[in-house]
Amino acid sequence: MKLLENPFGIHEKALAVRNQRMELISANIANADTPLFRAKDVDFRKILANTNPSPMAATNSRHFDTGEVENMNGIVYRTPYNSSVDGNTVEVNVEQAKYGEAATQYQATLQFLESRISGIRKSLRGE
Repeated sequence: MKLLENPFGIHEKALAVRNQRMELISANIANADTPLFRAKDVDFRKILANTNPSPMAATNSRHFDTGEVENMNGIVYRTPYNSSVDGNTVEVNVEQAKYGEAATQYQATLQFLESRISGIRKSLRGE
């Protein structure tokens, strides 16, 4: 039965990546006063491109990005807008905005999953 082979699709992996991103951003905020701490983030697109490679083929390698990730866990360091004396790259206002954005995206992914589960329930009930 095709319906139950991969019931959550890409949303299962997306939820895990979004959770990882929120953990990294909260660690950034917690270490805002730690000297030499470098703010980290997750490159969501690169991780999902690596997880689910595109079936398209190019005639030339320069036609489009292949989705290769140098760092397999997709963690990137954030470049600060303003430099600090102690070498810390965390800017609390930027991190708070990123956390709010990440929380909204996490909620959206949960809603997609909820909708998917609801659809499966309805189809199993015959509605």
